[in-house]
Amino acid sequence: MEQRRQIRADYDDRTVVVYQAYSDEIAEPALAAGTFVPPFKPGRMTWVKPSFLWMAYRCGWARKPGQERVLAVRVLREAFDEAVRSAVPSREVVRGKPEIRVQWDPERGLRHEALEQRSLQLGLGGDASRRYVEEWITGLVDVTGVMRRVGAAVAAGELELARELLPVERVYPLEV
Repeated sequence: MEQRRQIRADYDDRTVVVYQAYSDEIAEPALAAGTFVPPFKPGRMTWVKPSFLWMAYRCGWARKPGQERVLAVRVLREAFDEAVRSAVPSREVVRGKPEIRVQWDPERGLRHEALEQRSLQLGLGGDASRRYVEEWITGLVDVTGVMRRVGAAVAAGELELARELLPVERVYPLEV
């Protein structure tokens, strides 16, 4: 793995947490079912991010339209690892639509500043998206409240409080 590339995540022996942000219309039924159900569309490209701060940057602390709900999605490590290893870098996608894509974007700090490390985004489409929904997910938790509390602490200049509220993420032991 390129030195600057780093997967930081909340994980245990069996699972890893990835984040996604959605509208209430998708988040509520998913939370009730324990996985994504309609109006979520399996097969369509869906992007997952193991970094809480990258998700915060992407969804504007859960304030952007259509991204007001942030879900921590616990998935099986074996499936996640296999997907990362088989992913095609987005910049290399010329023809066709690979089911699994990877992007390495600058990790973000508390103030959304770009950091030196590159953070993983994993795109799942087609059958990979269906397997994600039907086979990989072991649970969903709504972390919108935490996301907004961290964002409010940052806005108030209370960076120590913001850091204390962050989920614990460690370097994920996967060589790609």
